[in-house]
Amino acid sequence: MPSYFSDKSFKFLRGLARHNERAWFHAHKAEFEAHVRAPFQRLLGDLQPALAAISPHYRADPRPVGGSLFRIQRDTRYAHDKTPYKGWQGARLFHERRREVAAPSFYLHLEPGASFVGAGLWHPETHTQRRVRQFIFDNPGSWQAAVYAPAFRRRYVLGSDDMRVRPPRGFPADFAFIDDLRRRNFNAFRTLADADMTGPRLRQQLERDLRALAPLVDYLCAAQDLAF
Repeated sequence: MPSYFSDKSFKFLRGLARHNERAWFHAHKAEFEAHVRAPFQRLLGDLQPALAAISPHYRADPRPVGGSLFRIQRDTRYAHDKTPYKGWQGARLFHERRREVAAPSFYLHLEPGASFVGAGLWHPETHTQRRVRQFIFDNPGSWQAAVYAPAFRRRYVLGSDDMRVRPPRGFPADFAFIDDLRRRNFNAFRTLADADMTGPRLRQQLERDLRALAPLVDYLCAAQDLAF
């Protein structure tokens, strides 16, 4: 069973982290294409049938432009850090209506020592946060089933960064998931070892992850009145 990524994938990304310069990147662009972008595109194409079986509204799009892959170039226009490249490659498996609505997505991340697979809403706008919080309050049983099932919690971590100090006003303090209403992001993830990313069963592992993360994505779609 063929692998997608290899030690050469991580070697390129480690080199890019050390030499984050346009001249170095262009001198090693062939390595980027061969060992990072091309295998990621192949992986996305191979994941699409399993993703379509989970939801016909989600896409694993292997196109290099306009598809699932994020650009490896950083947007430095308003950033203090002016280094031109990311030290990782990411891909978003997106909802067909992503350009119309703040839709949750699945996400794959390739980075030496820090790869992971996850899903959810990341940095949604304030009005989307409010809508999800209200949906959790109105539908607590489904929220519990989506993210607090024992099998889910053994495998995935709920993101806990950037939490509000206090719960938003208007909700009873004794609500069972009052701490979840402090969230600004609604996501879960699982770390992947470098050996997982270079191993022959990566696609099968990720297909299992997509299925396991689907209840969270389904729930967040419902909060946004999106078909899943």
